[in-house]
Amino acid sequence: MNKNDMKLIVPEREGQLRFAFSRGGPREGAGRKGIGETRKLSLTLPAEDWERLEALCTELGCSKSELLRGMVRSCLSEPKPEEA
Repeated sequence: MNKNDMKLIVPEREGQLRFAFSRGGPREGAGRKGIGETRKLSLTLPAEDWERLEALCTELGCSKSELLRGMVRSCLSEPKPEEA
């Protein structure tokens, strides 16, 4: 096949026709592995808190998702305080 050729394939998993070019494209198992399950949520904070959060992200060189994920995991890993 030359670089402009393409073929029609039926993937085993999807069962739908698609074009396959002779080079490149997605491959089974390729790419970065996920770190967990993605769920979307909405978070409401005062503007001052968003500013502090964004400043901390800039200082640490991380995204808001990375920072909040670390905060949640840290909180969840702490032992529960004894109930009085």
